[in-house]
Amino acid sequence: MSFEQLQPATQQQASVYLPYVQGSKRDFLRYAIGLYQKGVLEGKRKIEGSEHVPFVATWNIATLPSDLTRCRLQFDGDAELSYELMMASFEFINFLIELMENYKRYRITDFSQAFYRKLLRVEE
Repeated sequence: MSFEQLQPATQQQASVYLPYVQGSKRDFLRYAIGLYQKGVLEGKRKIEGSEHVPFVATWNIATLPSDLTRCRLQFDGDAELSYELMMASFEFINFLIELMENYKRYRITDFSQAFYRKLLRVEE
């Protein structure tokens, strides 16, 4: 799936997330919600000095920003390389916005360092 083909959420759907999204990130909000509503994303984890590692992320779709979203990432098609985390849907939407910002800059579909720290439970 290409981000260019992504259907944005309606303004009404986006309005419930506005209190949780600040500044220029709001430009991506409707598209991030559109991606969120798909419940799946394929990407590649950027690894310095090595091949990028493909992943598939799947998640449940919550109704309200405060509802929990369970996200599961599987790397390289290997069940032993699966990770899971739960967070409020507004927080996950913010990570999807960061992913879209990174895609716009670098043309690679990958989550942010902050997302991976949370996924791997690494303290900041």
